[in-house]
Amino acid sequence: MTNDIPLTVVFDLDGTLVETAPDLIAALTVSLAADGAPPLPYEQGRDLIGAGARALVERGLEAAGRRLEKSRVDELHAIFLEHYGAHIADESRPYPGCLEALDRLRASGAKLAVCTNKVERLARQLLDTLEMTDKFDVIVGGDTFPTSKPDPQSLLGAIQRAGGDVARAVMVGDAFTDVGAAKNAGVPVVVMSFGYTVTPPHELGGDVVIDHFDELEGAIAALVPAV
Repeated sequence: MTNDIPLTVVFDLDGTLVETAPDLIAALTVSLAADGAPPLPYEQGRDLIGAGARALVERGLEAAGRRLEKSRVDELHAIFLEHYGAHIADESRPYPGCLEALDRLRASGAKLAVCTNKVERLARQLLDTLEMTDKFDVIVGGDTFPTSKPDPQSLLGAIQRAGGDVARAVMVGDAFTDVGAAKNAGVPVVVMSFGYTVTPPHELGGDVVIDHFDELEGAIAALVPAV
């Protein structure tokens, strides 16, 4: 291993970098209403986030006791995307300490990437709206590659596009999809305790769980060997 291999830090987006639940749940409520279903309690809706927009609509319909006919899911997914795209950052904000941690990592020479199950177009729109896009070398969405997390392809693709190496990479996420992708790719994973997961963060199987972005650099240093 040579000194010119950069550290690559790959982040999930929803529930890891940005608190997006308010806008996602608002869009879910609109799509459920189009099917005659009442809104879900906020905390219940929050627990359904993490596998992409279509999965969120499917999970919402299931939780509301509605039928999951493909044609109807397609229609409601389209309604969700239209509303969400128009209100993508009405209330969504980066988590406390996030921007500062990203800046410190970049200043140290690390390559930063986003690997999310949100479609790439919407991931870029969200980051653009929050003026965060220029903090990342690579942005990979759930439709960038043929498969998405927990399949490792998108994570490995993000590392490769960033010019990194799996031996000097770490995943930062909040849900089983992130931990699964990291494990399948052979990459250590930091779990953020404040994200979107039904399974308690400490039971997801991550290498370390942290509660604030101020802890991130220390956690990474403990997981990824220095060169």
